[in-house]
Amino acid sequence: TTDVLAILHQRYYEGKPERLAELEVARQNAEIARTIYEQRTKARLSQRELAELVGTSTSVICRLEDDDYEGHSLSMLRRIAKALNRRLEVRFLPITAK
Repeated sequence: TTDVLAILHQRYYEGKPERLAELEVARQNAEIARTIYEQRTKARLSQRELAELVGTSTSVICRLEDDDYEGHSLSMLRRIAKALNRRLEVRFLPITAK
């Protein structure tokens, strides 16, 4: 195949459940970070303004919006949702082959 994603998947992930699990965690972290960023910018808030509403520091908000951050807590996500006048929803979805 000439599809680069298929080649990478075959080379690094196919038949390697531990690598697939790591990839899924990375995808989840990136999705959470992206959602926080999108909701904050949609509300036209700076990181500093959101931090003040949440009762934390700007550096914490910056870390939460980082794709590589793995320390998202449910309590912090609830605080952010409340500050943005949003409802936090947690769902369990079936795992699908990627």
